[in-house]
Amino acid sequence: MLLWQMYIYEDIYGELSDSEYKGVFNTKTNTYALARTMQSQLESTRLFNENYFAFITALDNVVERGIKYVVLPGDFSDDGQPLNIRGLKRILKEYEQKYNIQFIAATGNHDVVKPFYQDAGKKDFLGEGGKNQPIYSKEGMFESENPSYLKPIITKDIAKLGYEEILSELADFGFYPKKTDVYWETPFSTYNYEDYSFKKAKEQADILKRNYKIPPYKTVMPDVSYLLEPKENLWFLSIDANVYIPKQMAEKESEESSNYNSASIGYNNVLTHKKHLLTWVKSVAERAEKLGKNLIVFSHYPMVDFNDDASDDIRELLGENKMQLHRVPKEEVASLFAKAGVKVHFGGHMHINDTGVRKGLVNVQIPSLSAYIPAYKVLTISENEFDVETVVIDKVSRFKELFPLYEMEFNYLKESKAKNSWNKEILEVNSYKEFTNWHLKELVRLRFLKKDWPKDFKDFFLEKTGEELMILAGKTLDIDVRFSAWTGFDMLFDLYRLRSADALAIEDIGAHRMKEYKELIKLYKAKFILLENPTSLEMEFYHFCVIFEKFSNGEPTNHFKIDLSTLKISEVN
Repeated sequence: MLLWQMYIYEDIYGELSDSEYKGVFNTKTNTYALARTMQSQLESTRLFNENYFAFITALDNVVERGIKYVVLPGDFSDDGQPLNIRGLKRILKEYEQKYNIQFIAATGNHDVVKPFYQDAGKKDFLGEGGKNQPIYSKEGMFESENPSYLKPIITKDIAKLGYEEILSELADFGFYPKKTDVYWETPFSTYNYEDYSFKKAKEQADILKRNYKIPPYKTVMPDVSYLLEPKENLWFLSIDANVYIPKQMAEKESEESSNYNSASIGYNNVLTHKKHLLTWVKSVAERAEKLGKNLIVFSHYPMVDFNDDASDDIRELLGENKMQLHRVPKEEVASLFAKAGVKVHFGGHMHINDTGVRKGLVNVQIPSLSAYIPAYKVLTISENEFDVETVVIDKVSRFKELFPLYEMEFNYLKESKAKNSWNKEILEVNSYKEFTNWHLKELVRLRFLKKDWPKDFKDFFLEKTGEELMILAGKTLDIDVRFSAWTGFDMLFDLYRLRSADALAIEDIGAHRMKEYKELIKLYKAKFILLENPTSLEMEFYHFCVIFEKFSNGEPTNHFKIDLSTLKISEVN
């Protein structure tokens, strides 16, 4: 039995190694916390603080289930800071030693942000009096006359580590071979399965021997992909799909991180800049088949459209690069990796629960503990079949531990008459799942609506009642108030819930409301077909309806089985 999990870890109770600063004092717990502000959390696609507690809850759950292999498909840290990497290592080592769990990781774009070390920091740690506490790794990186910012704290523990430093700290979690491994290799290994030895693997695991040239320059870049066999017949293939496309200055200063673009795109750039991975993956898949190995392929990035094939409609409604469309993999990605022998791939990055299918390949998107819906995947392998179950993390002890600090922050924002402040109702939640639901709702209000949605559509749609929308769609209503309980904003928020959690969101939305949404969409689509010259607003509402419908009708994501011979997916009730 295997666990798949994606999260971002921030060590809120960690200690800085080169500064006496401890964080902001919490009078309720008599502890100091290196926490980010609630404002920053609610404008980010993931939580920074509370998933610290959710992670421990998930690990305890793993122990209870008797799971022995835990795969971390990237973004296991918040930007690879020494503080967070040390904290993550400490917790993983504790569970490894106490419960004999083996952790197997791939790097994400928030772990190795750039390929080499870089000075960095954050301006939105929570400070005394509810103000922002900037923390940076170097003097002069942040200056502000805004009274909401305190004097910066300087510590190297907030810098962003590169490949070499990350792998040095997390060597034991798959990135380097162990004596107890049956087999281990990289795309650059010169030995084979028959003549394998730990000595050979250790020699060739050196990061200086795991490099490739990245076009258009002669820049040499690390690739930390690996194949691990921790016990007989179980192969874990970890693909490093981070691609840092060099800028012109990289030719002269190859180890200056600012000379590279970020790696958040994923496999679209793998096809152009890391073609050696396809050759290696094909070799691994062929050998796994020949030797009778159970092959588990994972990486940080998706290989299939994660929008339930609604990406073209999103593009029509919102524009080319909205709703993270730039991260949608091209169809060529799934085609080429399927031809290379990948049948099932487990990915992360998007913080969503989704199953995508293309000819020859199934892509399982692993949800995040740091966003709605907080969950992980359990994979059970039987003969020629993968059983994939999604486990929601609802009850998390201590997750409200920082709430007194948020009260302080809210009071400061109120007194200073800050614009676009967060809704204090989020502090009234009773469960972690409810907290992540509020996080998404505020994220939609504070960020997505402003960044992604056309003003004319928002003005037309957000404040309309369900009843008004039904009339617009052509339904005749007499004395019927059942649609008045929700608004256009509620429906748009539910669109995001469906995108994030798929079928798992229906329980929160409610079956009755989903029925109403489906009726509205059916009516409006029928009306739209009859329009000879639809207005831009009518077109936008039509695309909205199509997107909502597709998000509602994706492949099974909760509990399902994959037949490895046919790749047929069957839902488990």
